[in-house]
Amino acid sequence: MADGAAVGVAGADASVTTEAAASHARERKAPLTERAIEAFLWSCGVLSLFTTAGIVVSLAYESWLFFRTVPLSAFLFDTEWTPLFADKHFGIWPLLAGTFLTSLIAVVVALPAGILAAIYLSEFADPRMRRVLKPALELLAGVPTIVYGYFALVLVTPLLQSFVPGLSGFNALAPGICMGIMIIPMISSLSEDAIFAVPNSLREGAYALGAGRLATILRVVLPAAMSGIAAALILAVSRAVGETMIVAIAAGQQPRLTLDPRVPLETMTAYIVQVSMGDTPADTLEYRTIFAVAATLFVLTFAMNLVSHRLSRRFRVAAH
Repeated sequence: MADGAAVGVAGADASVTTEAAASHARERKAPLTERAIEAFLWSCGVLSLFTTAGIVVSLAYESWLFFRTVPLSAFLFDTEWTPLFADKHFGIWPLLAGTFLTSLIAVVVALPAGILAAIYLSEFADPRMRRVLKPALELLAGVPTIVYGYFALVLVTPLLQSFVPGLSGFNALAPGICMGIMIIPMISSLSEDAIFAVPNSLREGAYALGAGRLATILRVVLPAAMSGIAAALILAVSRAVGETMIVAIAAGQQPRLTLDPRVPLETMTAYIVQVSMGDTPADTLEYRTIFAVAATLFVLTFAMNLVSHRLSRRFRVAAH
């Protein structure tokens, strides 16, 4: 019997030894796996940096070749954009006006709808309703932009023509509205996160002072979340400024310096599409205009994203 006990103890010791060896082997393999994952993540970060640097270098080089021929003063102060015509003008303002007008219409549509949706989701909706409505609202961001473009052209424009006098078949109003619908999820989701992050102690303090629910939201919660809401708005505007297919399909291709949303116009992204898909030979002045326009667009969106990042950091610091 003692021999059996000794055999059992020996077997248990062997099992413990085997498990310890396996555990030690796993411990030796784990750092190697972690180092491999760390190296992969580092390579992804470096790849993104090289990609951004390549974009900047290509834009800067081609834009420099463009401005060797076209003076910067003509680019900034001329009010006509006709680089593909016999009488060439290189003033960027018609394209800027078209981009500004369509983006402004999009913000007018998306800002109230997005903020109201964020307020409802964070302050009024019960958790079950919130789990259903928020993903449903964010589905709008997954619709391809070319679908929005044809939606603006074949449905929204004819509908608007029935009560907007003088509305052309190509215009800024219909694509601006569809762009606003497209960026509603961005504003609502980010604003809802900012509102939801406001400490409940602020709400409870307002209620203790006798404020109602609406007054608490308007005078306490929204001001406390304003930095996050502003960051959401700037990111949405950057998305609208860089939108391509909606304006290329529904806004027309007539660069003009106007703020009339009823007439055809052209944005910076639509012009890039027009020249890139046309018969313009490479390494010509007309071809290099797309890089000058793209560099301008890059500077605008980079500035807006930088402002959004600073507002987001300020929001996080204030929240903590």
